[in-house]
Amino acid sequence: MEEEKKAYLGNLEYSVTEEELKGIIEEKGIQVKEVKVIKDRDSGRSKGFGFAEFETDEALNQAIEALDGLEVKGRKLKVNKARKQKPRFEQRRSFGFRKNF
Repeated sequence: MEEEKKAYLGNLEYSVTEEELKGIIEEKGIQVKEVKVIKDRDSGRSKGFGFAEFETDEALNQAIEALDGLEVKGRKLKVNKARKQKPRFEQRRSFGFRKNF
């Protein structure tokens, strides 16, 4: 997904699916390229947020305006322009002892 045309979708009810989100966005007359709900890698359960990618900046701005504060399954969505992910540091597991690297 391109960062420039991507929206953060927060405060999602855990049962909301990617298909439901895509449908909600398209009901507002906004063309969406891709929707992704972020899930826990171990349990597969939604983490309560996701991202949507749009073809144009105009569509992104329309989505933010139309969806921010919209109630979906009893929760108000928090929608804004996605920020670039900060790099993660590689974590080393010490298993109870330290090694000098």
